[in-house]
Amino acid sequence: MSWFKKDPLQIIAFQSYGTDTHFYLRGRALQDETIDLEQRGFFKLLINTWKRIESDEVKHVVINIKLPNGKVLKTKSDSHGYFKVEATLDGLTAFANERGWLTCEVSYNNVNTKRSIQKSNRFPAEILIPSTKAAFGVASDIDDTILHTGVVSTLKWRVLYNSVFKSAKMRLPLEGAADFYHLLHRGKTGKNVNPIFYVSHSPWNMYRYLELFLKQNNFPKGPILLRSFKQFLKKKAIDEKPQKQKEILNLLKTYPDLPFILIGDSGEHDIDIYIEIAEQFPERIKAIYLRSVKHKKKVIRVKRLLEHYNTTPALLVESSEQAILHARENGFIV
Repeated sequence: MSWFKKDPLQIIAFQSYGTDTHFYLRGRALQDETIDLEQRGFFKLLINTWKRIESDEVKHVVINIKLPNGKVLKTKSDSHGYFKVEATLDGLTAFANERGWLTCEVSYNNVNTKRSIQKSNRFPAEILIPSTKAAFGVASDIDDTILHTGVVSTLKWRVLYNSVFKSAKMRLPLEGAADFYHLLHRGKTGKNVNPIFYVSHSPWNMYRYLELFLKQNNFPKGPILLRSFKQFLKKKAIDEKPQKQKEILNLLKTYPDLPFILIGDSGEHDIDIYIEIAEQFPERIKAIYLRSVKHKKKVIRVKRLLEHYNTTPALLVESSEQAILHARENGFIV
């Protein structure tokens, strides 16, 4: 195969989630094009962006997933290099740390090639199994909810500029957002270990970029749930639900005894998605927080929708302080 003569191989395992009996992991098999996430400079950042978009996937290869108990699961990458493995197992919680993270290892099944692999054929992976101390989960958007993006700018030029010409280290979080998320993570007792899930319409190509942004800005660690470029570019069928909505519904299905707080912004369709979910699961959604963006018409639309909505507490906020005050008054945080 021609790809054996190209860049070294790597596997990027996306932080995923599961339960004591349900193992679920996603990732992607790729050529390692040595993207420096801390790179600066116009042309270097442009090259990095091109590498993220024009990623060279490793198609139709068998991937091994080695669990802490020595058991090995197998799956296969698809035509875009993505892989997913789900398995029903027992006692997974016993292998998770106090924060609920279970570590495992992924590798290529067949390394008998002329192709080099960086360091070794062992790549780290993690899934989150929410602690029994968790009182609720949080599903949060990323763009313009915790990360300045400019998604409502004309032709979304700010999104393009920020994503292409700013490294993850240069990006700014919205003021107070990390503090609010840590309060939610700790919950009412201060020791709840409530799971945080970051759900975005961004493509998986942005995974490591967003992972570094969250780490650099001290957000609670949590699975980052994105979508493929194929989904990103494909026109949805009229009756098809947005990927973000599908991901949140899957979280509700995976954790039937865990209520959720939904966090988004007024810029896109978070209000529509969240209201529909809350109407479907009125006892499961504890609150909806929407950060106000600088777009008068969109803010007016959200305010009108909230005026006639009373299924669950919902708040349009100008600042993290407003959300913190509301969460404290409702007993979500200490």
